[in-house]
Amino acid sequence: MSLDIQSLDIQCEELSDARWAELLPLLQQCQVVRLDDCGLTEARCKDISSALRVNPALAELNLRSNELGDVGVHCVLQGLQTPSCKIQKLRLEYCSLSAASCEPLASVLRAKPDFKELTVSNNDINEAGVRVLCQGLKDSPCQLEALKLESCGVTSDNCRDLCGIVASKASLRELALGSNKLGDVGMAELCPGLLHPSSRLRTLWIWECGITAKGCGDLCRVLRAKESLKELSLAGNELGDEGARLLCETLLEPGCQLESLWVKSCSFTAACCSHFSSVLAQNRFLLELQISNNRLEDAGVRELCQGLGQPGSVLRVLWLADCDVSDSSCSSLAATLLANHSLRELDLSNNCLGDAGILQLVESVRQPGCLLEQLVLYDIYWSEEMEDRLQALEKDKPSLRVIS
Repeated sequence: MSLDIQSLDIQCEELSDARWAELLPLLQQCQVVRLDDCGLTEARCKDISSALRVNPALAELNLRSNELGDVGVHCVLQGLQTPSCKIQKLRLEYCSLSAASCEPLASVLRAKPDFKELTVSNNDINEAGVRVLCQGLKDSPCQLEALKLESCGVTSDNCRDLCGIVASKASLRELALGSNKLGDVGMAELCPGLLHPSSRLRTLWIWECGITAKGCGDLCRVLRAKESLKELSLAGNELGDEGARLLCETLLEPGCQLESLWVKSCSFTAACCSHFSSVLAQNRFLLELQISNNRLEDAGVRELCQGLGQPGSVLRVLWLADCDVSDSSCSSLAATLLANHSLRELDLSNNCLGDAGILQLVESVRQPGCLLEQLVLYDIYWSEEMEDRLQALEKDKPSLRVIS
């Protein structure tokens, strides 16, 4: 628990009646209130509502992981409706909400011009609820900056509603829609909003959304046109090597200035790695590549090393966990760690590496010319002798952390 004059931050604590009575005065004055996984009941939602009515300082309310239900959250929202309330951020993940909560929530959005961030991820509000929220945002004068609707039952039909939000809210910087059944049809509906001249989106999370190479093609139009887009997660979509090719060709376009790309579990194989190698060698903006859980194998990793070894490579973080990599790749990786001067973190977790391969990595990492700061080796097994070597390496090179 953290308490100061401006914030109340309590996580994972079952609050006794006495403790709750102690906290109520703070609810009436803090700018930031976070009650995360505190077992809040309907009765306590009424207390929160009453406290919020007399707290004009409140800017952020986080009630994550409390089973408030529609009745409980409705109580809280009544408190937020107070004209003096200037709330900017509301986070209601994992609160057991349904579509019934969305109209009261939309009413709050319409009434709050200072509102900036809404998170309702992991609630079953489904298509009808999302549509109501979008209408509330459309009607609201707020300058929304972040909208997070992951695992909410968003559908491809909702993407038309979301398209309007993205196009009309020039202030929007983050849109999180992961784990929803958007599909390629949904992407086709959403992309015109992303392409709107006023759109300045920076972060787009569309992991596990049923997108294939076809939807990836629509998204690539956005990447080419929008220098503002910096972070993209497509993890868990069946893009395949064709989708990888489309992405890589786009990453070589001057209009694409993406800095972080997550394509974990996208059904890539070694066949796409020559394309990624070109990106690593030529792209001057991409700093993070999460490509774990794809069957790249040794041949694919060797291709990636060729790109990373080029003088112009700027990548700082590379995740290659669970990519069917063996000791055979380690000579290429070891050489790359010495040739590359930008890479700071490398994750090789859950690959078939043994003492022989790890030793090659250790010999490179221990060199003063290797600038790697973090080597991640979860779920890899080595001998006691190698364990001693790794511990000695960290002792001799304090700038390096080996995480296992």
